[in-house]
Amino acid sequence: MNPKAHEPDSLPVPEAIALAQSEALAATLRAEIAAAGGWLPFDRYMERALYAPGLGYYSGGARKFGLFADDGSDFVTAPELSPLFAATLARAVGEALAASGTHRLMEFGAGTGRLAAGVMLALDAADVPFDSYAIVDLSGELRERQRKTIAQLAPALLDRVTWLDALPAQFEGVVIGNEVLDAMPVRLFARKDAVWHERGVSVSAEGALAFADQPANSGRDANWPASALASVEGSEDYVTETHEAALAFTRTVCAMLQRGAAFFIDYGFPRHEYYHAQRAQGTLMCHYRHRAHGDPFLYPGLQDITAHVEFTGIAEAGVEAGADLLGYTTQARFLMNAGITEVLGEIDPRDPQRFLPAANAVQKLVSEAEMGELFKVIAFSRGIDETIAAFVRGDRSHTL
Repeated sequence: MNPKAHEPDSLPVPEAIALAQSEALAATLRAEIAAAGGWLPFDRYMERALYAPGLGYYSGGARKFGLFADDGSDFVTAPELSPLFAATLARAVGEALAASGTHRLMEFGAGTGRLAAGVMLALDAADVPFDSYAIVDLSGELRERQRKTIAQLAPALLDRVTWLDALPAQFEGVVIGNEVLDAMPVRLFARKDAVWHERGVSVSAEGALAFADQPANSGRDANWPASALASVEGSEDYVTETHEAALAFTRTVCAMLQRGAAFFIDYGFPRHEYYHAQRAQGTLMCHYRHRAHGDPFLYPGLQDITAHVEFTGIAEAGVEAGADLLGYTTQARFLMNAGITEVLGEIDPRDPQRFLPAANAVQKLVSEAEMGELFKVIAFSRGIDETIAAFVRGDRSHTL
């Protein structure tokens, strides 16, 4: 996390209507902070900034996913980068469906719908039977965009898609979550003069939202994440995050899963790397118009706020809920094992207009310098006796 205040002049200025929406959210946040006694924990601020009805980043109408800042988007995800990502993931999904004897799919945070369309098309082309594809997404704007994307790319499969407002008590099938865990609200903690404080949000004398720390003996002691913070060695000043929301989500999904598998793809590290002494500024980051910065109070509701995933905790949460750890590896190894080069090979290399962009996109997906190493895939299962091909080589479960 960048400790320096961000200079708004270096970012594009939102249009007037967007700025008005952002200020409306900021006003509700200032009122909530006042009602809470002048201090709000950061996870509550992040939750409101991302998900406040009609005003939050994911619940409002701003465009999020795309290739370029000029199209009004803020970041690109793997399904947007290349349809080969979905086609390759579908191979692992199809294997998990067959191994568990299930025929349903569920995706969390389906973005534009490209991943859903791509996975369904690939499964259908491979004659892998599936009855339904449920999407869990709180954003009405994104639901409509997903519906349009699927109708355009996979019209014959649209009737198998449903949108859920709440999770079912039980589910048998395969669950997919691409870049979902990093969007869960995080708590912030700062160690100053060898003493841990929880970092929250207050309002300055000028009315600006700003960081404010509270010592450990106030507020939420009962929920103090002692085990996570104990992983941070030394006594030097240090800022980091804990991931209670993502852990609770993982437990819920794995408890819901009665038979099948759950795949989560995201950027992050195992615990010993996440809380490394040299990661002294944490991983909190904001994205606006394809530019990353460290100021979560700039344009609330108009920018993404995210943190890397601490995968050891995610693994523990899933196992605690009764699921088996199916595998954990890098995105590069997962895609290579699942056959992304074979999927690429289905494009004629003598057609450079199609083959070269596809090959460049695959390079970004698997390169250590791009998404291949930072992004990881973790999967849980019930009723699958053996591992699947995507985890046969290069499994890193032992590093968690």
